[in-house]
Amino acid sequence: MGEAGLDKHQLAGVDFRERGFSRPVEFEREGEQYQAVLRYETIRVATEPHLTQDHALLALIQTLHGQGYRQLRTQRSFRDGVYLGSQELWVEYPDPQPEPTPQGLLSVIAGWFSSRRDRNESP
Repeated sequence: MGEAGLDKHQLAGVDFRERGFSRPVEFEREGEQYQAVLRYETIRVATEPHLTQDHALLALIQTLHGQGYRQLRTQRSFRDGVYLGSQELWVEYPDPQPEPTPQGLLSVIAGWFSSRRDRNESP
């Protein structure tokens, strides 16, 4: 499990199967750097080592967003190995915005004509 003296967060959200979940995120020390580790059912997601635990946590959130997890939020439950209970506020991470779908050339040309028509019809 987690090493003594490290932070631990509770991570909640909706997984890629549209199911709500809440699991602990633990940190592992890699020399002078930290990895964030989430174990969820049969899945283990670990980040590359980062300079701080906060950077590792953000990398984990980005990884999970990339795998289809949504509505992610965390609450620190241990700081430097000291139990905090639910004293800390939840931090919410906005879902990434979907990439705009590329428009084909015909769609762009049709958009030009419809916007010109709309301008010509206005009083």
